[in-house]
Amino acid sequence: MAGYILRRILGALLVMLAVSTLVFFMLRLVPGNPIGAMLADAGSDEAREALTRKFGFYQPVIIQFFKWLLNLVQGDPGTSLYGSNQKVTVILYEALPKTLSLAGLSFFIAITIALPAGIISAIKKNTAADNTVSIFAFLGLSMPDFWLAILLIIIFAANLQWLPAIGYAPLSAGFWEWFRHLILPSIAIGTGFSAIIARMVRSSLLGELKSDYMRTAAAKGLSTSKTVVLHALPNAMLPVITVLGVALALLISGAVVVENVFSIKGLGRVLIQGILNRDYPVVQGAVLLISAFFVFANLIVDLLYSVMDPRVRYE
Repeated sequence: MAGYILRRILGALLVMLAVSTLVFFMLRLVPGNPIGAMLADAGSDEAREALTRKFGFYQPVIIQFFKWLLNLVQGDPGTSLYGSNQKVTVILYEALPKTLSLAGLSFFIAITIALPAGIISAIKKNTAADNTVSIFAFLGLSMPDFWLAILLIIIFAANLQWLPAIGYAPLSAGFWEWFRHLILPSIAIGTGFSAIIARMVRSSLLGELKSDYMRTAAAKGLSTSKTVVLHALPNAMLPVITVLGVALALLISGAVVVENVFSIKGLGRVLIQGILNRDYPVVQGAVLLISAFFVFANLIVDLLYSVMDPRVRYE
């Protein structure tokens, strides 16, 4: 197991290096550059030349890449080209807790809804309960998260005035303040993911309920709840775990629209703003961090396989 984990970590580092290289050079292939975005049509040639030398853009791209890579290995992904020349690590450090909080609460909501719904739908196949879950899953997949976010703001923030419409409160301000600022965006994001997970749980569990060992358990007199919870569900969770790992990584990196609707300056919003501003260091640092989440999520999923299924072993 230790050897497998070490190989996966080395492979993850290579993947992140490949992603970093690809992003670095693709950013420079996009029409436009940071100097043009800063000055637009208002800058003189002298100002453009001064900024080009200040940020090192006069050097060949390959030299810029190796300098950035050397600094990255030393823990410095660079400095933002805008504002007060803030370090990229500081920008990401300020944005990451907001995104992690939003993703974590969204994930919890999605699991809380999806697991019971998927189990009930599988056990009560072709009944009113199953049809209700199917309708919910269809609606959850069909509704854009930003549309649901706006609807929640109108109902619970504007009309009922129960919850705030925008902003983020850190945990240091108190659990309730943190929770009440995140509950609406978390519902907006988690609803769609809960629909996907519920359908996956239903599909996987239906296959297990038809297996021979389930008929044997029923013949021994075990109750339906025991056979489902103790036998069918653990085996059915193997494909679901894969979806959960990808979903968590997507929640961390993909809440861009909802973050903008609720004015939460998380990782996704920082990335989009960096792309619009041609802020190369910020974009490179954010993409590298997001790729690390995907790689880490895949590693956790692989390790969970051996926990859920004793037949899975990594040599």
